[in-house]
Amino acid sequence: MKRDFVQILVCPRCGGRFALADGEPADEIESGMLLCEGGHTFPIIGGIPRFVESELYVQNFGFEWNVHARTQLDGASSDESEQAFRAKTGFTPEMLSGKRVLDVGCGMGRYTDVASRWGATVVGIDLSRAVEAAQRNVGRRPNVHIAQANIFDLPFQDETFDFIFSLGVLHHTPNTKAAFDRLPKLLLPNGKIAIWLYSNYERWRPSELYRRVTPRLPKRLLHTLTYVAVPLYYVNRIPVLGRVSYYLLPVSRHPKPEWRVLDTFDWYSPKYQWKHTYEEVLPWFEQQGLTDIRVLDTPVAVQGTKK
Repeated sequence: MKRDFVQILVCPRCGGRFALADGEPADEIESGMLLCEGGHTFPIIGGIPRFVESELYVQNFGFEWNVHARTQLDGASSDESEQAFRAKTGFTPEMLSGKRVLDVGCGMGRYTDVASRWGATVVGIDLSRAVEAAQRNVGRRPNVHIAQANIFDLPFQDETFDFIFSLGVLHHTPNTKAAFDRLPKLLLPNGKIAIWLYSNYERWRPSELYRRVTPRLPKRLLHTLTYVAVPLYYVNRIPVLGRVSYYLLPVSRHPKPEWRVLDTFDWYSPKYQWKHTYEEVLPWFEQQGLTDIRVLDTPVAVQGTKK
């Protein structure tokens, strides 16, 4: 944790300011304690301030992103995450450069990586132990801060961020709209927020039936079972047979085997997995007083601006 991160943190319980009660004198703090004005304390473990005591309902993501810690990071041979980020947020490097940005549900840092490479100062938060992978991947960058926190009790004052994004995360909370409603107040005036949610436009598939069981399976067992996605990729490309196969057992059709395993596990493991439509989501933005609402081309992706 960087020492200057303390300046934008507030206690999620009482809103009080923090001081470092215990920690190294260095700018990068590996362990210590945050003490707020109201007397509440929160530990810094592994360079990450921890505002939650457990992963609650997202243990699957803590497991997933530490096993696949670098699978979706861009590199010399791929910019897939950057392209997805552009499509699902509508943001550009020119918009984010020099701005303070909040990544809600950062996972292993896939999109924090993109925004920080574009020159933003990025705060990535996640409820799960995925923050440990994010810290390893991008947390040492001078313009990145990582924290383990709950979206329903975020440790930030109102009007802290220029941009907020949450891609593929809010629908994994107990209530998608309630989670979204926590975010617009954190924007500065004229700040922008973008979210991407699973779409409810697709027809019902047998995977909905399987998901009544799969989130309850031991994580390692389910992860092992998702390796069926590797050979089924080739079956699913066969005319007629592939269509039937994909309907009966939907798995990821990503061309890279490791991505297929990851995406399939990501589909079948979450406890909560709500799906939404634009008709449902657009009023959320309007109710929060957001303007310049944009419907993006990747369902369901929406961007709005705070007055």
